[in-house]
Amino acid sequence: MIRPETDNNIVQGQSPFNSQSVISIDCGVYEAYIDKTTNLQYQGDYMQFGEIHNISSIHNFVHVSQIQKQLNTLRIFPNGKRNCYILRPKQGRNKKYIIRAYFAYENYDNKAKPPIFDLHVGVNFFKTINLTGNKTLIRIEAIHFASTDTIDVCLVNTDHGVPLISLLELWPLDNSIYQSSSTLLTLDLLTRINLGASEDNNSFIRYTDDIYGRSWEVQNSYNKNQMKTSLAIDLDKLVDPYKLPAEVLSTAVKVFKSKPLVFTQNYGTDSEYYVYLHFFDFENMKNEQKRILNIVINCFDDDESTLPLTLSYWKPNSIIVPVKQGKGITKILIEATSDSDLPAMLNALEIYRVVNQSDSATQQEDVDAIFHIKDFYNISRINWQGDPCEPENFTWEGVSCSSGNTPRIISLNLSSSQLSGEIDVLFSNLTYLESLDLSNNELIGEVPECFSKLPQLKILNLSRNMLTGSIPESLKANSSNNSLQLSLDGNPRLCQAGSCKINNHQKFIIPLVASITTFVTVILIIFTIVMVIWRLRKNGKVISSIPIKDELLKSTNQVFSYPEIIRITNNFSTMIGKGGFGKVYRGTLESGKVVAVKILSLPSAQGYKEFQSEAKLLMHIHHRNVVSLVGYCDEVDIKALIYEYLPEGSLQQNLSDKNPNMLEWIQRLKIAMDTANGLDYLHNGCKPPVIHRDLKSSNILLDENMHPKISDFGVSKTFANDTDTHVTTCPAGTPGYVDPEFYCSGTLNKKSDVYSFGIILLELITGQPALRGTPDNLSYILPWVSNKLRLGDIQEIVDPRLQGKYNAASAWKFTGIAMSCLSQVRIHRPDVGHLASELKECLSLELSLERTVSNVRDSLVMSSRQIEFH
Repeated sequence: MIRPETDNNIVQGQSPFNSQSVISIDCGVYEAYIDKTTNLQYQGDYMQFGEIHNISSIHNFVHVSQIQKQLNTLRIFPNGKRNCYILRPKQGRNKKYIIRAYFAYENYDNKAKPPIFDLHVGVNFFKTINLTGNKTLIRIEAIHFASTDTIDVCLVNTDHGVPLISLLELWPLDNSIYQSSSTLLTLDLLTRINLGASEDNNSFIRYTDDIYGRSWEVQNSYNKNQMKTSLAIDLDKLVDPYKLPAEVLSTAVKVFKSKPLVFTQNYGTDSEYYVYLHFFDFENMKNEQKRILNIVINCFDDDESTLPLTLSYWKPNSIIVPVKQGKGITKILIEATSDSDLPAMLNALEIYRVVNQSDSATQQEDVDAIFHIKDFYNISRINWQGDPCEPENFTWEGVSCSSGNTPRIISLNLSSSQLSGEIDVLFSNLTYLESLDLSNNELIGEVPECFSKLPQLKILNLSRNMLTGSIPESLKANSSNNSLQLSLDGNPRLCQAGSCKINNHQKFIIPLVASITTFVTVILIIFTIVMVIWRLRKNGKVISSIPIKDELLKSTNQVFSYPEIIRITNNFSTMIGKGGFGKVYRGTLESGKVVAVKILSLPSAQGYKEFQSEAKLLMHIHHRNVVSLVGYCDEVDIKALIYEYLPEGSLQQNLSDKNPNMLEWIQRLKIAMDTANGLDYLHNGCKPPVIHRDLKSSNILLDENMHPKISDFGVSKTFANDTDTHVTTCPAGTPGYVDPEFYCSGTLNKKSDVYSFGIILLELITGQPALRGTPDNLSYILPWVSNKLRLGDIQEIVDPRLQGKYNAASAWKFTGIAMSCLSQVRIHRPDVGHLASELKECLSLELSLERTVSNVRDSLVMSSRQIEFH
């Protein structure tokens, strides 16, 4: 018997709830959005595997109207035995959460064969999802204590149809509620009933009425003697750790004093259960009448019962009754005691099943290391999902683990896995590793000394790679004393025993060869310079001197005063743009050069930090496809940035259907290629690299020759050094362009810019904006293109204003390049340098096809003229 007393330390009223801590994944939707009804942030579906589908609009989930939109899409998993969503709550480990998932089949595939599959939470089987029969929608809910930083929710194929999921949620809970005999237990919700409510009066309660998003159902079979208070319930003035909604507290059922309240249930004896009973006595007790209750499960002498419970007026009280395995639940009986003045009553009822915890998760240190290795080498094996060791029949391919309470990774075989790059030092975090096989890959660099620090390592196979340098002495020592079987053959540039030493003959030959090479190189450089000058003179272009001063000006920026800004802009007479930073004015320097002057608005949302960020970045950035900073003004009265003027406006303006001058197909390809070159310079040419963080078509400006230049660096970030891979950041970016992984990880990296660039490419191809529609009915470009691609008709995708004036081959290639940028998983997106090369090939393809068509056309015209002449 458990009857928890109210915690005297609980602060009165409902504690503040931050909806930003909720993870809600609308499965089958690419882009994140904010639900207009609840203001909840829904993440895009970031799953690497599976397919997305839509449910026909004729289906209407009336009883769950608050989430009807979210149930209209789903993700299915036709491949792989186990597919897992990895949830990363901000609160981290050792916290309690509600995991909630919805599964709606609704004959999305027109096969009328609903699936049966298993659901795992963490490493343990949770329950079987059976959508056959009349179950058009199944909701599951678990109360789960997370002992790790991540929580896996896995769908397991049992060969009875394709697993699917419509909506997945994670809500943080207060650790003080839903207590059980063990903190580590996972509880499966079997029933949750709002008693006394009318079924036609809000029969489905969710967020925002319930701050934990719990669904309270109404069952008329229990509502024979309804009670309802007409008094307003101020939740802020109640001490209720369970935070029950006012709609639940305001209704109840009761019976006559001589009779008990009886709730018939049918839960078997094979599980342990927890019954949670919620009381809120709102009947007026002017005469100080007492309501004292007994609670009994199953009504037998040896069954679970509680001590008498005395209710107090207008004070919530929740009690927990555990039911041991072997007992089951047939009846829940609540009756007034003989000395009670008032009859039994109850407001709400919850019953949970204890989930069997037969398996233990892999040691967190090993999990972190293996997932880092997976991301580092972009390993995309379909069975590398969920826990690497458990359950035993789902152990990752190439991974072997120890048995015991906490499994450890003891063997890792990544032979012939197409690994490239250097050997990741995080292999050394797998401290229980006995065997590591990295043979037959494309690994470069030196053999890390950290391998010698793995105390259990007995086999290390690094053969058939491209390793260089010397073998660490500590590894040689372990190999020589037979404690380590070391394989290094097939690395021709790796220094084996003694082969790195340079003998006297080599000491003479190497400097000699180097000297000869240097001499030849100098001669070639001089010859090249002479030939260039000769050709320029031959063409009438004589170089008299090198413009050192002009070159220096490129690396310095002019400082302007406030009066100069007023003069340049003619007292701010011509405004040409406006944004979050402030207003942009057209200006003219004394030299006659036209410039754009961006003025910081003091109440600007971006503010002075962004002003400094953009100024500092652009002072050191010089590329023909990045906007140039002419100068700046940083005075008390005004902050301004002065740029080169780009007369043709933004790419967004030029793609708009309101623009009479439509961009031709070749123009679009050139803009894409040049923008990629500019982004490649930021990512790979700048030291340290620069992430733009807000790349979009309105930030691509065009000069008089329609050459693009990347602009607006107010929210850009540089890496701390060249080896960093991401920056943790506050929200940045524009809806429609934001990397979907940002909502999970809170970090941005180069691949986040690549995702935004992919959206820009789709805008160039389709002529459609990234985001359109009203706030109540937004439409994103990526799902639209994805649906069109399934039809296999490129004409349905390419901007119809082009009227077919493009070649299908280049259009398909262009679209393929764009889609490669838009993988939901960052590591699968290409580097922008590769994209620039691909776009150059795409442009070459279009130009060569155009020349071919032109030649054929000219040939046909000539032939026709000859026929007419004869």
